[in-house]
Amino acid sequence: MTARKVVFYNTFISKTCGLNRFSLTDFTGTFRVFFKFMVEFYTDGSCHTQLKVGAWAGIIVYNGEILTISGIVNETTHNRMELLAVIEAIRFIIINFPTIKQILIVSDSQYVVGLNERRQTLSSANFTSKKGNETRNADLVKILFEYTDVINLRFEKIKAHQKQTGSANYNIDVDKICRKLVRDAVAKLI
Repeated sequence: MTARKVVFYNTFISKTCGLNRFSLTDFTGTFRVFFKFMVEFYTDGSCHTQLKVGAWAGIIVYNGEILTISGIVNETTHNRMELLAVIEAIRFIIINFPTIKQILIVSDSQYVVGLNERRQTLSSANFTSKKGNETRNADLVKILFEYTDVINLRFEKIKAHQKQTGSANYNIDVDKICRKLVRDAVAKLI
């Protein structure tokens, strides 16, 4: 097994997710050799509900190698951060590793994991409720559905906030990254 290498890929996204600024540090192309067909991606999102500052993160795991991506967003919600973590993970793989044919997304968010089952219902209703209001997070849900047409995605639900054991638990790690990013962002505001 190759020694672990951690690379941070930070994305800071505007309120509307329309403007992206990417910063990739210490990326040498090492991972391009390893990522061929399938990769696991652990994702999480977190939000300070009163200040509406959120963060998302993802950990790619493949062949003993790990890569971490993360970002901070203002004027957001918890569910938006959970969705954005998945979207940015998929986007990162498609852009940087075009040979990947399948992604396993592991998330503790029932909201995110269950969206694909609701795709037909949401699409046929044109992402509107019975009262005619747009479904919450419709902009991000549409992007996620577009990606499911481009690459084979599998979603796996994992229990949140499990205790650390002797083996690696990337869900705990990605949760810690998100919460730290939110705490740091809040500290800058106060």
